[in-house]
Amino acid sequence: MSSHLLSTRQRLIQAALELFSAHGVSATTTRQIAEKAEVNEVTLFRNFGNKHGLLLAVLEESAAFKDLGESLVRRATPPGNVYQALKDYASDTLHALERVPEFVRSVVGEADQFPAENRRALGRGVTEANRYVAQYLATVIQQGHLNTYLPAEKLASLLNGMILGYAVIEFTSEFHELWDDRDDFLENLVELFLNGAMSSSAELATNCLQGGLITTEVADLPASLVHEILQQSRKLGMRDYALAYVLFGAGLSATEIISLQRSHQIYDTQGHFLQITIPGFVRQVPVNQWILGKRYGSFTNNPLIKWLKSRKDAQTAMFLNETGTPISQSELETRWQVWSEGLLTPQGKAPALAQAQQTWRVEMLMRGITLENLSILTGCDRSQLQPYVRRAKEKAALEQATHLDHKPG
Repeated sequence: MSSHLLSTRQRLIQAALELFSAHGVSATTTRQIAEKAEVNEVTLFRNFGNKHGLLLAVLEESAAFKDLGESLVRRATPPGNVYQALKDYASDTLHALERVPEFVRSVVGEADQFPAENRRALGRGVTEANRYVAQYLATVIQQGHLNTYLPAEKLASLLNGMILGYAVIEFTSEFHELWDDRDDFLENLVELFLNGAMSSSAELATNCLQGGLITTEVADLPASLVHEILQQSRKLGMRDYALAYVLFGAGLSATEIISLQRSHQIYDTQGHFLQITIPGFVRQVPVNQWILGKRYGSFTNNPLIKWLKSRKDAQTAMFLNETGTPISQSELETRWQVWSEGLLTPQGKAPALAQAQQTWRVEMLMRGITLENLSILTGCDRSQLQPYVRRAKEKAALEQATHLDHKPG
């Protein structure tokens, strides 16, 4: 295409965008567009076929939103302030839409009159904007600066959907009183987004779906230390032994364990399971008989089953304290400290209660469970489980290297 034809095409697109923005698509004629671009109507028809063909070009070739997305992606390295980056992106997007409010009103109000090809072009434009936002979010998630239980693509869709929804409301209605002003909307949008769908990496104690630990570093415990903790708990009675057994055999968090009810246990000769129930989400987890190479009972006769069968009370909670009331998280922490007293991890520190869950997850991966299935059992997104995958691979590599060292060269 010659530079003259390119110039003519761009002049027509720019003229169309200005007139569509000022008067709407339906009220703008091809004659008006041609006159504003200083060409004859035949040239317009030769380049675009008709007005809707020109609209298609406007939708597909406008660089404004692509530039916004690319700018956001560039801010991912280094990550900087994620809150400010998202707020700036949302603000800049609204400003870009605000420059063409009549065009937005026209596209929204007249879209049902457009040919399917034009509506597809509009969809492709939104998808392209999504792609850049998703790329930014995926990068900061991978870097460990954000945690989320939703895929980056879904998060991008939510963010862009809320921004576009705000623009449509602002451009089509008056006196709605939904927000004090634009800044009020932007601040609430980003706060909701970061604290609802996502969380800062500083909040590593936050649980996936209120249960599973989100972490960027995994410090699982060695087998010898785990078995020592289990033996120490056994000396203190059935309840302590059952508690430690569930920690290492089912990989539950402290929050999940204190929420268990007696009715949440399911077992027969084929398996032993616990049902985890939190608002809006229910899942089942297996209670493993084998823990780091040692077997602890059977599906129908293990520390947990023995503890529950020994109970003579009418309490519905699965675990009770010394006074016969449901055990609290602080009391569980105290029991853990008693079991692990005098013991040290390879890093020279006292074992932490959260490390029991980390140990279970790494062990499950080492024993061959797929990442998808571990996601189902834990209620965590696969991206949140990546640190466990890396740790399992590291352990597998160490085991292989040790095994090779036992063989003659």
